Amino acid sequence: MTQVLVLGGTGWLSGRIATRWRGAGAAVTCLGRGERPAPAGTELLRGDRHDPGVYDRLAEQRWDEVVDISSRADHVAAAVAALGDRADHWTYVSSMSVYSDDTTTGLDESGIRHPPAQPGDEYEYGAQKVAAEDAVMTLADRALIVRPGLIVGEGDPSDRFGYWAAAFARAGIDPVLVPELAGRAVQVIDVDDLAAFLTGEPRHGIVNAIGDVHPLAELLSRIRAAAGHSGELLEAGDGWLEAHGVQYWMGERSLPLWLPADMPGFMRRDNSAFRAAGGSFRPLEETIRVVLDDERARGLDRERRAGLSREDERALIDQLTSP
Repeated sequence: MTQVLVLGGTGWLSGRIATRWRGAGAAVTCLGRGERPAPAGTELLRGDRHDPGVYDRLAEQRWDEVVDISSRADHVAAAVAALGDRADHWTYVSSMSVYSDDTTTGLDESGIRHPPAQPGDEYEYGAQKVAAEDAVMTLADRALIVRPGLIVGEGDPSDRFGYWAAAFARAGIDPVLVPELAGRAVQVIDVDDLAAFLTGEPRHGIVNAIGDVHPLAELLSRIRAAAGHSGELLEAGDGWLEAHGVQYWMGERSLPLWLPADMPGFMRRDNSAFRAAGGSFRPLEETIRVVLDDERARGLDRERRAGLSREDERALIDQLTSP
């Protein structure tokens, strides 16, 4: 039986990867602190990756596959050092945030990366992922590094894609505030498409894991149609939104998926290597439907990690439309 170790396995993406491997008939072990349950049919080994001895028991056996998604370079490097010679194949889930060029459109995996994080540096997500990739590349002949962009789907803890489903569904016939749409684009990958790609026959190399480029206006139109929104779309300029304390991309009081105009390459990466390696994408409407159902089940007006509350959105709309 295939022996799979998922370093994590209890989170949103790592849990889906563990579930996929279990469904494929593998024996799956998840390493986690035990704050959340491991997926059904998998074994949870409790451990903290800050503990230098956390891999001792895991190094006692051989693994057909090790999967790591950590964004801490020291955790990744320690795992590679402890288990690298015990693994036949290693998958590391990195990020497109490793790229330093967010201006050029259509960049592939050869794009220039940020300098890698060094011990003692202040935490920077992209630099940490670069350093983690470097650690995994010591196993280059049996490693796959996957660089996803924006991962979306049911249960998404970031609330970015789901914000728009909730915003249109809760507004009904009332207006919804959106950023300037002309020239803006978006790329996403469904979490289940990514998990499927990471399960099965070993792949090697470095791959951008992201869907096709869609105009942001088109994406929002599809979400709006699925949500049954019939109100007006009120576009606000970048300067106006910034002046009124609305953030780009993510976080509290933000308009998710909205990016500065000087970052046109961030959501226009090349995905041909992913397709060539067997990656596939479900129809965007299917992802939208699943996310919309999930947002309705979780509560359209719940507190969220990204976006605007409806009350805050209404206040901004009033300011935008007042004489």
